[in-house]
Amino acid sequence: MNDKQKNRKSVAKRLSRPARGVRSDAQRNLLVVLDAAKEVFEASGVDAPVREIAAKAGFGVGTIYRHFPRRSELIAAVFRHELDACADAAPILAARHTPGEALARWLQRYADLVATKRGLAGALHSGDSAFDALPAYFERRLKPALRKLLQAAVGAGEIRADVDADELLTAVAGLCMSSRGDRPDYSRRMIALLVDGLRYGAG
Repeated sequence: MNDKQKNRKSVAKRLSRPARGVRSDAQRNLLVVLDAAKEVFEASGVDAPVREIAAKAGFGVGTIYRHFPRRSELIAAVFRHELDACADAAPILAARHTPGEALARWLQRYADLVATKRGLAGALHSGDSAFDALPAYFERRLKPALRKLLQAAVGAGEIRADVDADELLTAVAGLCMSSRGDRPDYSRRMIALLVDGLRYGAG
């Protein structure tokens, strides 16, 4: 295995699992950095100066580089953080709403994630090894979360049974990535119409 392959394997391994042995204050600081980076990336693009991210997070530039020596590692971590937030929202919504409503709200939450991906698209498709682990992480985190919501909604008779998680993820992404998908109000309306279609013929 050459040095490039070793580096790729190391980055993929680090980004495909939660950090272990990290002190709680350091973990909180890391989350602050990721949230700040997301906001800066959304406002200024992924090439925004690191000092801008550091200023928003309230840390020195050295703190950012200590966590993420390469910009691509920071970009990947931001997207992974957003994947986690989206997946973790599923059981919370399920506990607070009826199965059909929980599914509808989660699909809107997923649309917000797609908007984040659209902003990072150029970097994520650059071929950098820091992004190699993300497709598998997407599969592992989002699909099981959606399947549980979908199964519950179908079981409750609130959603038709002839649709699966893969189809829904693709449909929502397609609606959000369309030519008018940069308008949040448009994306939300399209997803609401999609959910109405899912309810047609339910039960």
